[in-house]
Amino acid sequence: MAEAQKRHQEAHKVRLEPVGVEFEVEHGETVLNAAFRQGIALPHGCKEGQCSACKCVLLDGEVEMLKYSTFALNDMEKDTGHILLCRSIAYSDMEVELLNYDEEVLAKSIAVKTFSGRISAKENLTHDIRGIEIELSSPMKFWAGQYVDITVTTEKGETITRSFSMANTPHETQKLSFIIKKYPEGKFSGELDSGGIRVGAEVTVVGPYGTCFRREERQGALVLVGAGSGMSPVWSILNDHVKSGETRPVYFFYGARTPDDLFYLDRIEALLSAHPDVTFIPVLSHADEASGWEGERGFVHQSVDAILKQLGIDGEGDVYACGPPPMIDALQPVLFMNGFELERIFFDKFTTSSGATTTGH
Repeated sequence: MAEAQKRHQEAHKVRLEPVGVEFEVEHGETVLNAAFRQGIALPHGCKEGQCSACKCVLLDGEVEMLKYSTFALNDMEKDTGHILLCRSIAYSDMEVELLNYDEEVLAKSIAVKTFSGRISAKENLTHDIRGIEIELSSPMKFWAGQYVDITVTTEKGETITRSFSMANTPHETQKLSFIIKKYPEGKFSGELDSGGIRVGAEVTVVGPYGTCFRREERQGALVLVGAGSGMSPVWSILNDHVKSGETRPVYFFYGARTPDDLFYLDRIEALLSAHPDVTFIPVLSHADEASGWEGERGFVHQSVDAILKQLGIDGEGDVYACGPPPMIDALQPVLFMNGFELERIFFDKFTTSSGATTTGH
């Protein structure tokens, strides 16, 4: 019994096939967190066993699975050796087969680290969208489009952790900016508005995470699609692209309800003036006739479909789409029908959370 207990408390080796990458996982550490800590960016989404992005096949070894959703891993899959890396605790050396992996992501991996910082600024961008800035005590390297987990303690002593994407480019490594949408049950955004989270509050930032980051030196058009706080990573990707000096046509779609829900318009206008190869296409779903709105109407995926057909792009390019799940779900078939291949489509679904410690954009 003592020998078995000792074996379970040792660090173990994990080998990833078919890429041949090896790393160690400590006792009690999930395989995904061990990979992050050592700068190995594996496919991931929620990091909590709710999606299925980190699903793979256990070829050899012994693991214990922490609590997870059967929507992410059903019983039949579990019986055939499938596991979720974000829920897997290693009890021996193990070998796994990755079902989804991107060699470019693995090559550009950045070790996940913990940073201390403070909220240095806050602004109201619309009636329900806020902007904040966080000054870090030390620089953080990340790629445009990635996100971090932010932990803050409110004035009442409640600790909240949420995931937010950076809106600034990777050129700014010590001052991070974020665009945050306020939801009725949103703990972080609610405390931000009520004064429970103030400018000057100390925060812990863990990251970077995410595989929906800008790929460099690609051919064809760059199609950016955002809605709500999905502007945050899209704005980072757009500005990183123009700073890179790459020349390719850019189509920047942003979905909102009314003209009052649009923001950053002065910054967008300045960017368009300096970069004529960028086209901004705001799409409003609830603009009444009295608003005088003359732009695109309807849902953003409908305008993406119509304009891509108009332009005759036919899958020649890369798509980065960030926003709420209904937008992403509606956009996927549109992109496939317009000829885009899966490896050139990058998504970030922003989920909401009202719990005290669970994460969500």
